[in-house]
Amino acid sequence: MLDIDNLRVEFTRYGRGGKRTTARPVNDLTLDMRAGEILAVIGSSGSGKSLLAHALLGLLPANARISGVMTYRDKALTPKRIRKLRGREIALVPQSVAHLNPLVNVGRQVYRAARLSGQCCQTAATRRDESFERYNLRDTVRSMFPFQVSGGMARRVLTATATAGDARLLIADEPTTGLDEEAARSSLEYLRRLADGGKSVMLISHDLEAALTVADRVAVIYAGSVVEIAPVFQFRENGHIRHPYTQALWDALPGRSFTHIPGNQPAEDDDRPGCSFADRCPRVRKQCRESAPEMRTVEANRVRCHHA
Repeated sequence: MLDIDNLRVEFTRYGRGGKRTTARPVNDLTLDMRAGEILAVIGSSGSGKSLLAHALLGLLPANARISGVMTYRDKALTPKRIRKLRGREIALVPQSVAHLNPLVNVGRQVYRAARLSGQCCQTAATRRDESFERYNLRDTVRSMFPFQVSGGMARRVLTATATAGDARLLIADEPTTGLDEEAARSSLEYLRRLADGGKSVMLISHDLEAALTVADRVAVIYAGSVVEIAPVFQFRENGHIRHPYTQALWDALPGRSFTHIPGNQPAEDDDRPGCSFADRCPRVRKQCRESAPEMRTVEANRVRCHHA
């Protein structure tokens, strides 16, 4: 369904005295998605998760430079093709409620999303009503404007907008933020049903524990690169997580040892050679600081580590 190979996103910055630097928040990012699966993309804030979504949808700012190859259904995702597919075959549940149009009531926005996907007027109205019912939005909410609804309600409207159409690929960027436990669980369960019906869902989240309840595979991002892609069963008792950062995320869960590793991920303009996780890795060796590891297959996992 979707293949991303060696994606890089760069920005030019100017500091004091006009000094020019290059920031690479996404660097050598490689992953793939299959029809009918949920791929959870997990990482901390600033790891490049949302930039990945925006690159796929052509929503990066004008000063962004992109390289690498993105392929959707065996055809390259060129800027022209992205514009044609966006909102139709590829839909986004954005992270910020600011993506709602403040001048249009929320019912109209959900209806318009369904119409843009190619549905007729009657079908679009039906899909709008079904979406509002699915996310526990009362009929009276349809006539409200974004400033009149709560933050959690706005999040549900965003999800309803993205799922009202007929998109084959759904990119959900932190879809449970601001939702109560019941609404969050319902939202994730519906994404699972969409995948079971043949759609592909990219679930972008920092919440590994929640993602594991619905995902088929997990792609872990660190400092703009995918360091491991593992089937969900590898996180269970008899599984095998290969990358030290993935293991650290797993161990940090309350149900595990609830521990953390010191330090922070490197800055976007840090051009030091070697593995980006080397300064925090308990298994670091000289080779790790001198050369960046390549992505390779180890049993059921894809991992970027010299010692996996």
